Amino acid sequence: MTVIPELKILPREGYARGQEMFEQILRAAHAILVEQGLAALTMRTIAARCGLKAGNLSHYFKSKEDLLRELLNAIISGYEEVFETILHDRNASAEVLLERVIDLVLEDITSRRTTRIFPELWAMSNHDPFVEERMDELYARARAVLNELIAEINPALPARERETLALFISASMEGTTIFVGHEKRRRHELPGIKRIATKSFLQTIQTLRPGDVWEQAPEET
Repeated sequence: MTVIPELKILPREGYARGQEMFEQILRAAHAILVEQGLAALTMRTIAARCGLKAGNLSHYFKSKEDLLRELLNAIISGYEEVFETILHDRNASAEVLLERVIDLVLEDITSRRTTRIFPELWAMSNHDPFVEERMDELYARARAVLNELIAEINPALPARERETLALFISASMEGTTIFVGHEKRRRHELPGIKRIATKSFLQTIQTLRPGDVWEQAPEET
């Protein structure tokens, strides 16, 4: 079974000597998010976990926002790496690849990491414009794989309608986190949800016609 890496940390140009500590700090921040939640994620707690003084973190990250941006980038890069591997399987049809993506995303939702981290970030994005912007960017990158598969399955669908459909599919899957996520009471329902999702999403993609989603595309705000 394909497993999404917890973090994919890319090397920083010009920081070769500090790369090891850079990665250690991000992994420490990730662990705190999973174990204690966003409220516990402070520069002081991160530094303590790394055996550093809080002031020393500024050598690697100018601010907590800078650190959070790098952390979210490392999280989503792990997903992108796996999605790219799936998309480049030219021996499988787009329909089969879509099924793999659905299975991967829904299975990932049941992991401790995903169940703990993402709801924390959703909540914070309601009050923090910086987090809202980063989350919007993160999910836009994650939806790119859905957009590409939708275009292959239904090339007649306009780009704007593909984007809305990808958003709908992503939201439908992510919304199951609070019900079938790690240690949730309805976790046993996941196999059935996977079958429903695969069948309904594919049928929707195949049967939508131009104009079914938008009679006139709305202006983006």
